[in-house]
Amino acid sequence: EVEVVESGGGLVQPGGSLRLSCTGSGFNFSMFSMSWVRQPPGKVVEWVSGISIGGWPAYACSLDGRLTILRDNAKNTLYLQMDRMKPEDTGVYYCTKTGEQPIGRGTRVTVSS
Repeated sequence: EVEVVESGGGLVQPGGSLRLSCTGSGFNFSMFSMSWVRQPPGKVVEWVSGISIGGWPAYACSLDGRLTILRDNAKNTLYLQMDRMKPEDTGVYYCTKTGEQPIGRGTRVTVSS
């Protein structure tokens, strides 16, 4: 069974940092491009960042270089480092095989003072 489990969310103050993690199982993690998407409260899901099989990252332009995406294929784990966070980063974050719908429960991020 294909499964992903996201973790690392929480409450952070504006300007703070969080590191999200996602561990996949039931599929050959290293053979898939992976992405992070998020759903802000009351809004549609939006793509945040992706990383190719070879480790090349890509980021949503609106996120102003505040993100770093990494993958550790030995651990079947995807990471998202978020720095200088803003209230508009609030939402539920999901990891996905790039181009597919989220299947995990996501991890909730709240940026608030």
